[in-house]
Amino acid sequence: MTDMGNTSSPLLQALGARIRAHRKQLRVSAIATAEAAGLSRVTLHRIEKGEPTVAIGAYVAVLDALGLRLDVVDPQARTSSPALPERIALAAYPQLQRLAWQTGAEAELSPADALALYERNWRHIDPAALSPAERALVQQLVLEVGGGRLLV
Repeated sequence: MTDMGNTSSPLLQALGARIRAHRKQLRVSAIATAEAAGLSRVTLHRIEKGEPTVAIGAYVAVLDALGLRLDVVDPQARTSSPALPERIALAAYPQLQRLAWQTGAEAELSPADALALYERNWRHIDPAALSPAERALVQQLVLEVGGGRLLV
């Protein structure tokens, strides 16, 4: 095991930035978030910077306080899910249909267009309101079209 010292990894920096952006999007103060997570404001600041010396339990406590969760994903693993369709019917995915309000309910999008629409408008998505089918669609779009990354 290598000693990372105070050098932050790009992954931790991205996680910290994502935590901070979500907290700001929710309009929750750093003090309120830290209190909800049972941490000091200084520790929250270190997490939002992506410092590797902060215990993973502290990261998880902040994620939980903000209603987020941490997933461990093997980008090399292939799921046995069916291939993406050539066209995605908006009517089958309520959150996607809401994002594409200017199109008709019968409209269909290419997988690339659907992923782009999710990414551009993710701030308007309520992850808790995603149906299991739509959540699976997003995951499949990310894996097959987005190279394993959801750019939000």
